[in-house]
Amino acid sequence: MTERKYQIRARHTDSTITVYQAYAPEIGLPAASEGRFPQAWKRDRMTWIKPSFLWMMYRCGWGTKEGQETVLAVEISREGFEWALEHACLSHYEHGLHADRGAWKRQLTQSPARVQWDPERDLHLQPLAHRSLQLGLAGEAARLYADEWTVSITDVTSLARTIHAHVRDGDLDAARQLLPSERPYPMNEGALAHLRQ
Repeated sequence: MTERKYQIRARHTDSTITVYQAYAPEIGLPAASEGRFPQAWKRDRMTWIKPSFLWMMYRCGWGTKEGQETVLAVEISREGFEWALEHACLSHYEHGLHADRGAWKRQLTQSPARVQWDPERDLHLQPLAHRSLQLGLAGEAARLYADEWTVSITDVTSLARTIHAHVRDGDLDAARQLLPSERPYPMNEGALAHLRQ
């Protein structure tokens, strides 16, 4: 069976979905300790959340990149996540989807969330054929994410380093067994049509 190119895959329950972010320790450690983002977390800036653990590992280099040394699993409400999707627009202009570039730019300015589809990654962080969702939150969406949608925050830096060590050692089976279990997120087909390329 052919894998669908655009599909949200994530760890989720009936009421929550887990997304990943990476921060410098001065933000990440208190966030995990307190289970919420500290006041130092800038609520007026765009923040990107990623349902894919391996895409987060690609982005933060397994937690080794400067300013991304603390990897967080952030459990948020599905209600909030779906609100963000419903109020999002694509992060780039797509001919045939948008009337013209001006219409896309107006939508981009007015939308509190942005959708980007990037190649999913394997354990070696090489690109795969299907796409992984990155969801950018700004303005109202960023504030809601930090102060209302967040259910729990867990520091998964040690997990990231352990999986990376298995990959470096060539033990991909051991690495795979530790990966968070991600499955297709249940969304109505029409709900994501305007967010696909």
